[in-house]
Amino acid sequence: MLAADAADPDSLRAAFKGAEQLFLTMANGPQQVRYELNAVEAALDSGIRHVVKISAPAAEADSPVEVSRGHHLIEERLRATGITTTVLRPYAFLQKLLLLAPGIAAAGVVTGAMGVARCNYVDVRDIGELAAETLIRPELAGGTYPLTGPRAYSYPELVDFLGELLGRTVRYVDLGPDGLRAHLIERAAMPEWLATHVVEIQQLAVVREERPDDTFRRVTGREPRTLEAFLAENLHVFR
Repeated sequence: MLAADAADPDSLRAAFKGAEQLFLTMANGPQQVRYELNAVEAALDSGIRHVVKISAPAAEADSPVEVSRGHHLIEERLRATGITTTVLRPYAFLQKLLLLAPGIAAAGVVTGAMGVARCNYVDVRDIGELAAETLIRPELAGGTYPLTGPRAYSYPELVDFLGELLGRTVRYVDLGPDGLRAHLIERAAMPEWLATHVVEIQQLAVVREERPDDTFRRVTGREPRTLEAFLAENLHVFR
């Protein structure tokens, strides 16, 4: 196995040599489009025949979420190469709820900017399982698969459930888009691009109603992991 640097196309080509399929997933960030396009070009040069890409909801040219616009560009380039392209579009990761733990443990507070809008959550383990299915089952190649858990939740619903599990009150404080962005930069020390991204995806849930999708169950024959089970599994982090 060879190490590769997404900023170094030559190292990618060397790592991809002899491969037939590529699972393409990279962290969000200012360089994500450049790095993933480097991987796409290296895949094309290396003769890879199938790419499974982790994308995002609302991956459209005019998406209100900048990161999703970037995913759209990458998807379009992939399809233009002629490589068979399978796209997974997961919603919010359950694992990211762990980032709320410090505020809950210290003050019993969750901040956000979604009002009572509901958000789809999906466990990253389910994303991995579906990705594996698309890599080993040729009949799934070339599809686009949205991924959610079994139901969507608002922040008020989330804090009520957490409060029941913890045996104490957990409050949701809606800061509005500008207030949340300032809070994330000043109090959580987030880089500006990431704070903006968090606000954008929360506002997407406000303007586009999110509903659960049954793709995971249809493809795998298994039920997706639930938010309730995830929180119970990680309850010690929120205490």
